[in-house]
Amino acid sequence: MDWGFVRKAWDKWASLNIASPDEPLKAALLINYDPTGPSRLLSTIAEEEGIKVNPIELSQFVDFIKCDKQQTESFVIGTNQYVVTSIHDNWFCARCMNTSKHSGEGAIVMQTAAFLLVGLYDGSIGSASRAMAAVDQFAWQLSRKNM
Repeated sequence: MDWGFVRKAWDKWASLNIASPDEPLKAALLINYDPTGPSRLLSTIAEEEGIKVNPIELSQFVDFIKCDKQQTESFVIGTNQYVVTSIHDNWFCARCMNTSKHSGEGAIVMQTAAFLLVGLYDGSIGSASRAMAAVDQFAWQLSRKNM
C-alpha cells in the first residue's frame, strides 16, 4: 500500500471538495476495506474530514457492507440514519431518514480495491450529483494505483 500517495491525494482532494459552503461534500471518510482479506483484519479509518466516527459505528457500517444488507436495512454514520435509495456495481446512494434539514442530507458510498469512500452532503438531486462527481474523482485516483 502506498500510504504516501493515499495521504497526498486525500489532502489535495479534501481541500477542494469538503467542508466549505461552495464545496459538494460536508464530510468524507476513507475506510480501509478488503473484502477478500482475512476476517481478522479490521477495517479502520484511514482518513476523515468534517466528521468524527467512533470505532463501534465504523464496525457496524462495515458489517452492513460485508453482509450485503443494502436492500433490506439502514445504516448509521454519526448521528444520522440512512436508507439506501440506489445501488450500482461498486457504489450506492443513501438518504438520511432523521435529518432536520429542509433540503435533506445524503451519502455516496463507493468501494475501491482497498477502500470504502463515504461522501456526505446536504441537499437533494443537484447536490447528490455534485457529491457523486466528487467521490468518483477520488475513487478514480485510487483505482489508478489499484487501491
